[in-house]
Amino acid sequence: MTITNILLTLIVLVVACVAIYYYVKKKREAPTEETISIDDKTYTLEKMQEFIKRRLDEITKVNLYDIGLSEEELKRRKNKKYELKKALKGCTYGDVNDKKYVKELIFDLLSKEYGVNEGNISNAISFDVPSLLTPQDKFDILLYMYKKNFGYEALTEIIKKYNLAVLKYVEGDTKPSYVITSKEIEDIFEKENLQLDFSDKLSVIVQRIYQHYKGYSSIDEVRDMNIDGISGGVSGLPESFLSQVAQTSDVDYLAQVSEHKVPRACDSIWIFFQGKSIRLAFLSFGTESELKRVCQNIYKYNNPGQLSDTNGYKINEMKDGSRVVVVRPSFSETWAFFVRKFDVKRSTLEQWFKNEPGSEETIELLKYLVKGARIISITGEQGCGKTTMLMGMIENIYETMNIRVQETAFELHLRKIYPTRNILTFRETDTISGQEGLDVQKKTDGSVNIIGEVATDPVASWMIQAAQVASKFTLFTHHAKTFPNLVTALRNSMLRAGVFKNEKTAEEQVVQVLNFDIHLAKDFRGKRFVERITECIPIEEKNEYTFDHRNEKTLEGKFDKFFDNATHYFEKITDRQLYIHRNVLEYVDGEYIISNPISDENLRGMRENMDDNDLEKFDKFVERHWKKSMVRETVSVSAEIENTIPKKRGRKPKTEI
Repeated sequence: MTITNILLTLIVLVVACVAIYYYVKKKREAPTEETISIDDKTYTLEKMQEFIKRRLDEITKVNLYDIGLSEEELKRRKNKKYELKKALKGCTYGDVNDKKYVKELIFDLLSKEYGVNEGNISNAISFDVPSLLTPQDKFDILLYMYKKNFGYEALTEIIKKYNLAVLKYVEGDTKPSYVITSKEIEDIFEKENLQLDFSDKLSVIVQRIYQHYKGYSSIDEVRDMNIDGISGGVSGLPESFLSQVAQTSDVDYLAQVSEHKVPRACDSIWIFFQGKSIRLAFLSFGTESELKRVCQNIYKYNNPGQLSDTNGYKINEMKDGSRVVVVRPSFSETWAFFVRKFDVKRSTLEQWFKNEPGSEETIELLKYLVKGARIISITGEQGCGKTTMLMGMIENIYETMNIRVQETAFELHLRKIYPTRNILTFRETDTISGQEGLDVQKKTDGSVNIIGEVATDPVASWMIQAAQVASKFTLFTHHAKTFPNLVTALRNSMLRAGVFKNEKTAEEQVVQVLNFDIHLAKDFRGKRFVERITECIPIEEKNEYTFDHRNEKTLEGKFDKFFDNATHYFEKITDRQLYIHRNVLEYVDGEYIISNPISDENLRGMRENMDDNDLEKFDKFVERHWKKSMVRETVSVSAEIENTIPKKRGRKPKTEI
């Protein structure tokens, strides 16, 4: 009897334990139901954003081993969890694919779990009442609808269709500027008369939630567009100025500041579009903290280090190849960022010139300079297209030549354009200087050295040395305004780097290396053009000393001849001209004009480095443009070259062009 009771008790206990186990397991597997009070405030952007943050946090932090899943289901859920965590991290680096994945998940969560439908979606954004839409709402809708048809050319299409990139006067300004106003956006929205279905409306809301959660605030979609760049925090009053404004006695000005009629730093959003800096007056980050958040996230790709008060700036690239520069107080007066984009698909010389008068001959000349292995500098102010021009010229380097590139941040991305060519790019890091990077390039069997920007003295001095001995030829960019300024800047860099002690010696090394300078310019309308192509011609030193004093019979005569030699000596030491420069091409009244002929020395060097096909075309080019002044010299150069190497080239010597 006792044994029976014990067995029954054990059976009851086992059944109870099994029941409790399955009850707990069922509770864990059951989705967490949240009590959501349904009212008008439930479907606002703020409430939706809170829900999305909380829900994604739950998905990424859930412990899958506690749920009791099968092995196959556990593996599937682990992969999905890993994919989401990877996408949430990657979308902050500018990866459009990760961004698309996260936005699709947000779309599903709002429509399936949160219950957003046609009836309540207008509580977030008043799609049905256009008069209640803000300029940012209207712009977001416009950009979304245009993006459906034009992809990442959407913003370009809007600007071109409505001619927004023109100088205009804004209320309160005394001078015209490039700006897109709220009034213009409202007028465009009214003209378009867009019809949105539920999916379109929800997609606009998803983008608004995403950009404040994981994106780059108001610039998130604009940054993805095919434009030249975007910046923020570069105009308006920073917070540090507001306290100073509070002490002023101007009551009207104080009222304007308090009502946000005076632009703040967080209202500053500018785009760089076809050479023009255009302010987007209808967009704003809203608060200084939001601008700060964007600045702290936009440079983080590949962990470049921490932006701190001690290290007040960072230069890096984003995942799509854009260059980003971020600055912060106290290095700068406010938080600011600069994103510069380089469209590698458009980086050809033909795209750069856009069918202007004389551009075909200019393009042909530039191609021959590269094919002729000339050492070329590309100079000009910021934003005039130096990098784009450099990328277009590289296309004409012969396939047999290995290319080595040195940059501050990866900008050229040549391997994306030419994946089958021998190209390797180096960049500066916190521990490896540009000088060290260039030293490494010496040992990498490169034929062509390309330096993205000669910005420091060590790089400038090494560039001159490398151009002399380390490579066949060199291409580089510089910010010099005139050709003499370029020579002086490079000379001074050589002196400061300690390579030379004497100015004349340093300058002589520079002019012996530098062959051509392509100077780019940008007018106040943002139009880019090649202002000139200048050739550097070193002047050979001649021995003008004589021994005439030996023939003089009198002491006075000997002194006269001695002082003649002394005069020549001091002229060479004090004021000897080391080079002359002349423009081979100039931009005059909207037309490119080929003017002075290329010197014999450079013609000879260019011809030696060209293949047979290009050599024949180049000879015709020289004859066509400089026939009157250069035909005899050119014929003599051709005859000399051809007669010296007929066997090497495998053809008969030419006697005329």
